[in-house]
Amino acid sequence: MGRKLLLDKVQIENIRFYDVYRREGGYRSVEKVLKTMSPLDVVEEVKTSGLRGRGGAGFPTGLKWSFLAKPEGIPRYLIVNADESEPGTFKDRYLMELLPHLLIEGMIVSAYALGSNCSYIYIRGEYSWIVDILEQAIAEAKNNGWLGKNILGSGFDCEIYVQRGAGAYICGEETALLESLEGKRGNPRIKPPFPAVKGLWDCPTVVNNVETIAAVVPIINEGAEEYAKIGIGKSTGTKLISACGNIINQGVFEIDMTISVEEFIFSDEYCGGIANNRKLKACIPGGSSVPILPANLLLKTTKGNQRMMTYESLAEGGFQSGSMMGSGGFIVLDDNQCVVKHTYTLARFYRHESCGQCSPCREGTGWMEKILHKIENGKGKQSDIDLLWDIQRKIDGNTICPFGEAAAWPVAAAIRHFRDEFEWHIDNPELCLQKNYGIANYAKPIEILV
Repeated sequence: MGRKLLLDKVQIENIRFYDVYRREGGYRSVEKVLKTMSPLDVVEEVKTSGLRGRGGAGFPTGLKWSFLAKPEGIPRYLIVNADESEPGTFKDRYLMELLPHLLIEGMIVSAYALGSNCSYIYIRGEYSWIVDILEQAIAEAKNNGWLGKNILGSGFDCEIYVQRGAGAYICGEETALLESLEGKRGNPRIKPPFPAVKGLWDCPTVVNNVETIAAVVPIINEGAEEYAKIGIGKSTGTKLISACGNIINQGVFEIDMTISVEEFIFSDEYCGGIANNRKLKACIPGGSSVPILPANLLLKTTKGNQRMMTYESLAEGGFQSGSMMGSGGFIVLDDNQCVVKHTYTLARFYRHESCGQCSPCREGTGWMEKILHKIENGKGKQSDIDLLWDIQRKIDGNTICPFGEAAAWPVAAAIRHFRDEFEWHIDNPELCLQKNYGIANYAKPIEILV
């Protein structure tokens, strides 16, 4: 059984309410930092812990905090990115729904470290019921002296507000989020300047996601060095994984990144194996925007080593044979799944969610969707595969924000690893129209199955 730092008390009845959370040791980290640590001490502690952003990019959190500009007389802001819109990812929802005070506690500690007296939780519009949970928890924290003026007599003031988004995936990108928070259309900004210098209302701003801020609590309580002992190399601490797809146990799991991908998928403690006695075909290991991996590359690196559940191991081999930890959305596909169909579904999503600001993304996502629709419905040509490859290549790296890569990488990886399925769709239009494309029909499937 792996060690749990975030979900260790999640099964305690009524833990989302203040009295129970406080009884179980809640807000100890706030007491510790306000009474015994300076803001710089907290930043250094987070640096020492090795905590990396849990929202997708995996950038070192303490280093990001250290970039925050500190001009005199100008407010600073901490923004929690709770716009969890990545298909396959639902861990932040789980944290906010069941442990809202853990997030609030982490926000107070983080705001103190950053010198921020006003913080916001920007939450996905579809999470309407969680807004009520968070606002109740914020009210409980304020009524018990953890928010407001002069917290614990320390001279530190802190307020937290919840702001609902309007259901736009693009607002998960931090600068688009800031634009939306300011009441504008959620279009990404050109960088530089970066939010650490000019963010919300042109003030220094740090944007971190829910899991990242929640992880600050055990770092302060346990100590950075103890936290850093968990995991491997630069993948320290624990990580929440949203596991879904063709597995027996779907849900949110906390892992310490010392386990292999094979153990995570097949052990009863985690995913429990492939459902319905099927075989493992492929997996998207970090949410819909990261490259899909066939089973053989998912379980083994190019060097023949077991692939581990770490940032470095999942990326080993580059995009030719690796992927990314991303947001931790672990989507498992069995041998009865059609990669072309799922790639088309993702292309529809990214076409719909493009803000349209960059022409490669605006035009390219629509073009990819149309071509994939043709192939999926038995009307494709072999030349369409190379055209798809060319389009995604011209989107990748040519847009203001990472949305372009998010749309291009799934298509590139699907063609790279499953080109035979695209070719089969084109060569068998009648079966495509009947949606009769079970695994037995494919030309070369067995090589990638486990």
